[in-house]
Amino acid sequence: MMGRVLAHFREQVHFCGAYGSPFSAALISCAAEDIESGGPTAALVANWSTNPRADALALRLAGALHAAVLTGRDPALAAAYPAARPDWRMQDVWPIARAFLAREAEWIAAFMRSPPQTNETRRAIALLAGFLTFAEEWRGPIDTLEIGASAGLNLYWDRFRYRTQAWAWGQQSPVLIDTDWQAPAPPLPQIAVRHRAACDLNPLDIRDEAARLQLRSYIWADQPERLARFDGAVALALENSARVDRADAAEWLAQKLAARADDAATIVYHSVFLQYPPRAAREAIVDAIQSAGAAATPQAPLAWVRLEPEAVTDGAENGLRFVIDLTTWPGGRRRILGYTDGHVRAIYAP
Repeated sequence: MMGRVLAHFREQVHFCGAYGSPFSAALISCAAEDIESGGPTAALVANWSTNPRADALALRLAGALHAAVLTGRDPALAAAYPAARPDWRMQDVWPIARAFLAREAEWIAAFMRSPPQTNETRRAIALLAGFLTFAEEWRGPIDTLEIGASAGLNLYWDRFRYRTQAWAWGQQSPVLIDTDWQAPAPPLPQIAVRHRAACDLNPLDIRDEAARLQLRSYIWADQPERLARFDGAVALALENSARVDRADAAEWLAQKLAARADDAATIVYHSVFLQYPPRAAREAIVDAIQSAGAAATPQAPLAWVRLEPEAVTDGAENGLRFVIDLTTWPGGRRRILGYTDGHVRAIYAP
């Protein structure tokens, strides 16, 4: 089992580096070396009984250390982290982190029992391509349903400000989202969201300080722009009393779609979610959407906007790209609008 854990940690080092977090890459690399040498990190992960990769075990450990920094639980560690020391050196950070892992093993282990949730707000710019494309064709009111919504930070996507080198959309907002846009520019109509609802199997209550800390701790410590987007999205969610229902996505969707309005369009959307439910649950979600689509009318159309791994949407073996697609009913027409990665650092033409 320890071999699988080590392989996962080393793979995560690569991912962190590729996704622009040299600090996280270096931290997890040191943790991997500590596991191999039988240090305090090894004791924390030795009895991990499930798949470390599927559980994002390395990110749980990194998140626990970041939480200790954010709460001031270890002032020495906080003083060595990027927020306090932009010119950080891992040879200074790791000895303090390792000592904390040994001293606070019980607290770290308790933190690591919860799966990572990030509610990445940058993903909204990928989804926006689908929302804008649909709104160009439907100029009436829109009701939205988000599944896998975590804490609901992307529930108010229409109140974010978006900016790329090719186009911009939205008004002044505490959330500014940008990316390297290398696809055709989307249409830029106004969008009138009338009602919105969301669900998650294990939603985090953004009003709870501990839940906010958990979310923030999983943002990589050397990416201040992601932390700023998170803080802005939290402020917006609190201002609008964002609410996420605790529910099974398939059951919740079936109920919501059965009761949807006959005088507005309904958009179902989700981002980096569909890979997590078991196959039977995933099939039930798709069936609920397609069944509702079959009953859609020109006066009450249905749209399905996704940002999901290509391996899930199209069965691409070993596919690393994420697909941005839009399916609309009546008709069931599917359009791939672009490709990106899990952090939406760039969007490419299909």
